[in-house]
Amino acid sequence: MEHSTEILYNKTEVFCSAVHRFGSDALLLARFAEPKRLQRAADLCSGCGIVSLEWHDRGHRGPCAAIELQPEASALLSEALTAQNIDHINPCCTDLRTFREGEGSFDLCACNPPYFTAGFQSSDPARATARHETDCTLEDVCRCAFRLLKDGGRLALCHRPERLAEVLAVLRAHRLEPKRLAFVKNQPDAAPWLFLVEAQKNRKTGLRIEPDVLLSTGAALYGKQ
Repeated sequence: MEHSTEILYNKTEVFCSAVHRFGSDALLLARFAEPKRLQRAADLCSGCGIVSLEWHDRGHRGPCAAIELQPEASALLSEALTAQNIDHINPCCTDLRTFREGEGSFDLCACNPPYFTAGFQSSDPARATARHETDCTLEDVCRCAFRLLKDGGRLALCHRPERLAEVLAVLRAHRLEPKRLAFVKNQPDAAPWLFLVEAQKNRKTGLRIEPDVLLSTGAALYGKQ
């Protein structure tokens, strides 16, 4: 498959296409909530596999399921894994609404979900699926994470600030209690353009607001590992 290649900090290669690529939000998500070295993890709506590959680049070697509905995106990850002899990440080209392998055994799930429920949609079905909740809603993500996670297991999401109240409500409705929240800004005095949240399965209330992530310093994406 024709692709471009992006190189992560520790030289892990990510295969991308014009449709299936990644942005800073996915990198921020992967670094906001990381599995310990041998923990079992799932990358939901994995696209080209950027979250699972970033975890690998930072030292994760436990089992990782990369769950993606679109065959072209899943194939890009498969090719990248084969080219680099990475065998602990398992590309699963399937619908997360029906995925049940390893139920109740995962330590961490992460998802960079479709952000939009309305508005203009691309005429390209792949782009529309990636950006709009046509094939995967926020509730679908939470249901899947609840099935897969063990008690106390974590779900991490990135999303747009205008949907913060909704995201927190849906997490709690699915017994995923928000525990950490951080806002991402381009400048200290700018409005946030993204938030990162981590919830735990079947845990008590208690939300910690963490310092803002500032992209103007570059440290959030490049530098400190």
